[in-house]
Amino acid sequence: MESIEQLAGALGGELSQEYRQAVEVLGRVGLTQYEAKAYIALIIRGVGDAASLAQRAGIPRTSAYKVLESLVAKGYATPAGGKPILYQPKPPQAVAEQLKASITEVFDKLELLHQVVAEHGVPQLVYLVSGKEKVLVKIGEMLDQSVKSFILTTPQIADVREELGRKITHAVKRGVEVTFVTAPHQRVPEGVRYMPRENLLATEVLADGAHALMAAPTLEACGYTDNPILVNHLKQFLDVVQERGAPPSPSG
Repeated sequence: MESIEQLAGALGGELSQEYRQAVEVLGRVGLTQYEAKAYIALIIRGVGDAASLAQRAGIPRTSAYKVLESLVAKGYATPAGGKPILYQPKPPQAVAEQLKASITEVFDKLELLHQVVAEHGVPQLVYLVSGKEKVLVKIGEMLDQSVKSFILTTPQIADVREELGRKITHAVKRGVEVTFVTAPHQRVPEGVRYMPRENLLATEVLADGAHALMAAPTLEACGYTDNPILVNHLKQFLDVVQERGAPPSPSG
C-alpha cells in the first residue's frame, strides 16, 4: 500500500505541494514530521491502528505507537479502544481553535512583557539558547540550582522526563518543591507535584521565583532571564495557569 505522500507525489502538482505545506505548518505548531504525517493519515482514514497508520503515513512501524500516543497527549487524536488500539483524529477545526487559544495566550503574555520593559526603561535581559539538547541542558542547570521551588509547564513532558530524570529525583531529595503542569494522564517522577492541563503550547520554567525560561513548542530554542520584572510577570502567568488546572494528581 502506498503512503499518502507517495500518492500525492504520483498525482503531482498542487496536491503534492499542499501535502508538503500541511506537514510544514503542523511542524511550526509543535508536531514532529512523523506526528504531522500521522495526523494527516488519521484525518484521511478516519480511524486506524498503529500498523495501518504507519503504512499510510509513511513512517517507521516501530515509531507509530509512540507517535500516536504523542498526538493524543498534544490533543490531536483520541484512542477509540479495541485490540490493537484504534485511534481517531480530533476534528481539524477543533484543533485549530485550541491552537488559536494557546497561541493567543502566549503572545498576550509576550506583549505584556514587552510593554512592561518599555514602560520601565529596563533592558530586556533575555539570553537566547538554540538547539534542543542545549535547551534541555539549560533546564537541567536551573533544576540543579533550585533551592526552594521549580515549576515546569510543558506539552513535551516525555522529553524532559527522559533527559532530566535523575536531576529531578535529586532535586526532590534536596527538598525542592517540583511542580509539573502538563497534559492529562502523563507519568511524572515520584515526589513531583502534578497538575494536568490541556492545550499547552510553549514550555516555561520558573526556578525559585528568580530565574525564568520560555521555550518553543519543539524545545529547539528558548529565552532565559533573571530580570526581576520579566521573572515576576512569568510568575504571575504561571500562578494563573496553576489556578485554572485541575487539583493536583498523585505522581506515578
